[in-house]
Amino acid sequence: MKETLDIALIQSHLAWENPVQNRAAFTQKINSISQKVDLIILPEMFTTGFTMNAIEVAEKMSEDTVQWLEKMAKSADCAIAGSSIIEEKGNYYNRLVFMFPDGTCEVYDKHQLFTLAKEQEVFTAGQKDVIIEYKGWKIKPLICYDLRFPVWARNTSGYDVLLYVASWPKPRINAWDALLKARAIENMCYCIGVNRVGLDGKGYEYNGHSGVYDVLGNSVLEENPVEREAILYATLDMSHVKKIRSKLPFLDDKDDFKLI
Repeated sequence: MKETLDIALIQSHLAWENPVQNRAAFTQKINSISQKVDLIILPEMFTTGFTMNAIEVAEKMSEDTVQWLEKMAKSADCAIAGSSIIEEKGNYYNRLVFMFPDGTCEVYDKHQLFTLAKEQEVFTAGQKDVIIEYKGWKIKPLICYDLRFPVWARNTSGYDVLLYVASWPKPRINAWDALLKARAIENMCYCIGVNRVGLDGKGYEYNGHSGVYDVLGNSVLEENPVEREAILYATLDMSHVKKIRSKLPFLDDKDDFKLI
């Protein structure tokens, strides 16, 4: 087990519905990371921006974006995570791919679809509760709107890290800030949120505020909030998780129920 996990959050503008341009931009950003990290995290729909035009921009798991993730993870010798639009058996998924350095991957399909944008009319909701084990850490991946639903994030499996990738707009950024901190506190885990910046093709503005919060809800980042394009670094410490959970065993008092 690795007692510390060094992470890089890439908070970036996204070219609208242009996977080629976005992959090229992220290649440059990833290659610019000079320090050794264990995990690089990209925003939600990092190849296209948050679009409902799935039929035009979706890819299969065997196509360019997943191949690019595999290449970049091997080259950087670290895991890379981010969501994109994936077509599978005629269904479209807002899918987070967690690519390991050895070229294997695990996936999570967004469960809570954003009805204000009619996401549910285009995409199929994921139903699988996913826990990723990486270097001795248990990581639960989630996507954007999932953040508003605490039951879906409920820590019944003893995970250590909640990971959200997002396209969370500026007018509701206060909710983003508050809920990331709340998810960390109530689940007694590190909570990471990676958001985008800039305008999308529909004219919606995003102002970042990517964050990393510890078990007590304290920001781990040196600068917070950040509202520009940036690569943000943080170190997660397993001894912090174990120490606080031992001293304050609040998770032991949770209600005993299961989602149906």
